[in-house]
Amino acid sequence: MAVKIVTDSGSDIPKEVAEELGITIVPLYVRFGDVSYRDGVDIQPDKFFEMLKQDSVFPTTSTASPGDFAEVYKKLCPGSDGIISIHLSSKVSATFEAALRGRQLVQDMKCPIEVVDSRLVTIALGLLGMAAARAAQAGKDMHEVREQINQLIPAIQAYGVLDTLKYIAKGGRLGPAVSKLGSVLPVKPILNIKDGVIAPVGLARTRAKGIESLLDRIRSVRNVEEVGISHSTSEDELGSFIEKLKAILPNIKPPTISKLGPALGAHGGPGAILVAMRQELGKTDADLGAGKKQMSLPSMQSIRDGIMQHLPKDTGHPFIYQSQAAQV
Repeated sequence: MAVKIVTDSGSDIPKEVAEELGITIVPLYVRFGDVSYRDGVDIQPDKFFEMLKQDSVFPTTSTASPGDFAEVYKKLCPGSDGIISIHLSSKVSATFEAALRGRQLVQDMKCPIEVVDSRLVTIALGLLGMAAARAAQAGKDMHEVREQINQLIPAIQAYGVLDTLKYIAKGGRLGPAVSKLGSVLPVKPILNIKDGVIAPVGLARTRAKGIESLLDRIRSVRNVEEVGISHSTSEDELGSFIEKLKAILPNIKPPTISKLGPALGAHGGPGAILVAMRQELGKTDADLGAGKKQMSLPSMQSIRDGIMQHLPKDTGHPFIYQSQAAQV
């Protein structure tokens, strides 16, 4: 018997990788109008982004139900030493809470179930789940796998670039004036996953500068052992980006590549590239922070001010951030 690893489709782990590592993926949901789809089951990323660009109705995303998680746990418990269920950051998603409630529904079963708040999203969560699965396949017990997960969470760094603010605005994450930015100032947000949230760390005026800014962030991360990329861009641009990435990180194995799913794709939109990097344990940014030259990150206020300079005076304030919790 062995420890079983469960995650959600917000991890963007490729299907073939999940099968190879024995990872069970619980699908999240995306709804267009009155029709609901299970991510990765009823709808695939290519179809999702086609509908996102063409459908007049903006999609909503939601977590799997506690019952969905309970059914998975019931199926996996027999013949296992236990289950470790690793999920999207609780600061951006209700998935972790749903998994906890799902565990409560099967508390009479005779196998331990650990539910983990990864504090990560998309392929950053994917790298964590993959590392946990490898540890389980190597014969580590529940305590050992959970201990490795605890060590790995702060060792995973992630940055990304979006092609537009349009879909964030449509999703209600920013004030309504943001939807005008595409025609006024086609900015490319640079993002970082930090402390469980997706935070803007800069803006670029062009696509090329956005890609270069992303690569600059990647250069700042040391002792990288594994890389994952989740994207909604073209294959040609992805190939070009990977070649540039190889020049920065020449000694690591080829990155795990996945299509960005609806969980983040509904807000990131087409043209997004997100890169997660797992650092060597004991040599993470936190471990080496005392001697590391920190990059200077712009504050949200400076980002707002920079955009406001290019907006017509009657546009209003584009960055009224909504405090609502993410639905996923």
